[in-house]
Amino acid sequence: MIRQFSVPKARNPTGFGPVADDRSAIIYSMNFLVKHHEGNRRTGLINTIRGAIRTPAFMPVGTLGTVKAMSPDELVSIGADIILCNTYHLYLRPGHEIIHQTGGLHTFINWQRPILTDSGGFQVFSLSALRKISEEGVEFRSHIDGSLHFLGPEKAMEIQCALGSDIAMTFDECTPYPAEYDYAVKSLELTTNWARQCKEYLVRKSASAEAQQGLPSLFGIIQGGMYKELRKRSLEELAAIGFDGYAAGGLSVGEPKDEMYDIISYIGQLMPKEQPRYLMGVGDLRDVLVAVDNGFDMFDCVMPTRNARNGTLFTSQGRISIKRTEFKADPSPLDPNCGCYTCRNYSKAYLRHLFMAKEILSMRLNTLHNLYFYLDFFNKMRGAIEAGSFDSFKKEWDVILEHGD
Repeated sequence: MIRQFSVPKARNPTGFGPVADDRSAIIYSMNFLVKHHEGNRRTGLINTIRGAIRTPAFMPVGTLGTVKAMSPDELVSIGADIILCNTYHLYLRPGHEIIHQTGGLHTFINWQRPILTDSGGFQVFSLSALRKISEEGVEFRSHIDGSLHFLGPEKAMEIQCALGSDIAMTFDECTPYPAEYDYAVKSLELTTNWARQCKEYLVRKSASAEAQQGLPSLFGIIQGGMYKELRKRSLEELAAIGFDGYAAGGLSVGEPKDEMYDIISYIGQLMPKEQPRYLMGVGDLRDVLVAVDNGFDMFDCVMPTRNARNGTLFTSQGRISIKRTEFKADPSPLDPNCGCYTCRNYSKAYLRHLFMAKEILSMRLNTLHNLYFYLDFFNKMRGAIEAGSFDSFKKEWDVILEHGD
C-alpha cells in the first residue's frame, strides 16, 4: 500500500516572497519530521513510501545504479537509508526508457529503500568543452561516444519520473568558481526559470493516471556562487515557487574552504526550518561538521568509495594509505574501534597485500570499510546532537580528521 503524505496548502515557511502555489493535488511521497534541536543542528526523519531516512543523512553515490564494489544487501547491512543515482549517466546508458520498461530503478537495481536522483546539471557543468547552454537547456555531446543530446528542465524531470525516484532535483546550472557577478546573476536566473519549469512539469503530470503510483518529491537548488545577496535571492525565488526541500549547489567546486564555510553558514540558516536542507556533493567530514553545525540535513559524496579504490581508508585514528610499507607485516586490524566486516576479519597486512596485488577483493573490503565508517560517523553524530554534546563531538573529530597521510 502506498503511503501518501499531504502537503500543507498556502504556506511559505521561509517567510520569503509570495505564498507558494497550492500543491495539494499532487501525490507526494515524503514528509519531514524534526526530532531534536541543539542550536542550529538537528536530527530528523524524512519519511517516504520506501522507508525513513535518518538525518543528518549520508547518501552513498550509485552513479550508474550501483554503489561501486557494493551489493544492495551490503548497503542495507551497514545502515544506508538512501542512495543517490545519476540522471545524466542513466539517461546515456542504459537509458531511462529501458529502466522504466523493466519496472523502474528500484526494481532494476534491486534496491527497495529510497533513491534520490540528481538532475544531471552538475555533470553537464563538468562537460564545459562539450556543451552549449541556452535558455531552453543544454546541448551537449556524450562523454561516451560523442553523440549529440539535449537536456533541459522538462527532459530532466521526464527522466527522473521514468526512473521512479523518490526525491528528484530540479535542473540547474552549477555556477563555476570563480564567476564574475554578472555571470552568477545569469546563472541564477536560468536556475530559477528551470526550477519553475520542473515544478510545472510535475503539476501537469499529477493529472495523469501514472501519477496515481506516486510522483517524486522535488527539491529546488540554490545557486548564486560566492555572492551572499545572490544566494539569498535564489532562495527567495525558489521559496516563492514552493518545493519539498531545498539544496545548496555550486559549492566544493574549487573555492577556498573559508569562502565555502561562509556561504554554508549564511545560507544554511536562511533555508526553511520545516523542510530538509541538502548540501550537494560535499563529503569531507570536516566540511560536514561545519554544515551540520549550520543546520544541514543531507549529504552525498564519492569520497569514501573513490578513496577506498585508491587505497585511502578512514579510521578513528585518522586517514591512512594502506599501500605503505609499514603495513606489510602488520597483523592488527585496520581500525580496532570499527565493527565492520573488514576490520573484524582482516589484518592491515592482508589488506595491503590485496591492494598491491590489484585484487578485486581489495576494492570490496576497502569500500565496505569506508562506507561503514561514514555511516557510523553520521550515526554517532546524530547521537551527539540528541545528547546535547555536538560541540565536544565536533572538537574531537576536528583533531582526528587533521591527521592522516
